[in-house]
Amino acid sequence: MRIPVFSVDPIESSVIKSGLKMSFETGLAAYLVAETLASEQLKLGMSAIIDAVSPVEVSRDMWRTLSKKRSAELIVIECVLDPALHEKRIEARVRAMHGIPEVTWADVEARRKEFVPWNEERLIVDTSEDEERTLTQALAYISSGGAKRSKNATMTP
Repeated sequence: MRIPVFSVDPIESSVIKSGLKMSFETGLAAYLVAETLASEQLKLGMSAIIDAVSPVEVSRDMWRTLSKKRSAELIVIECVLDPALHEKRIEARVRAMHGIPEVTWADVEARRKEFVPWNEERLIVDTSEDEERTLTQALAYISSGGAKRSKNATMTP
């Protein structure tokens, strides 16, 4: 699809690499950088993919506002996974991002407690399923304009 992906974790890692200590502010900065970069893409008439947990309404409102500002459709894809398999994947994962500790299962459980369920129409994909099938499902959903309703979020002009 050749759509740029703006992922908040590597952005935050770069912010930390600049000398700032990891904090709420570096996380916020990462979301704001992703928003700004996506906005620039949308302004040019291109699409953008945001890779972010966006667990609460404040972060989701950022994407809703950007979508309206740039007259772009917000397409939400939520990735889910059976908790036992999720824990196994977390324990095996090594991201090696500068200044960001590896995520532990305790981190995931803490984040899950603050996660507010989405109200928008969205595609929910189970990432334990066949990767090719999941990708095909996601691409079909995006091509349909998210069933013409509002995950990571993909914004298309």
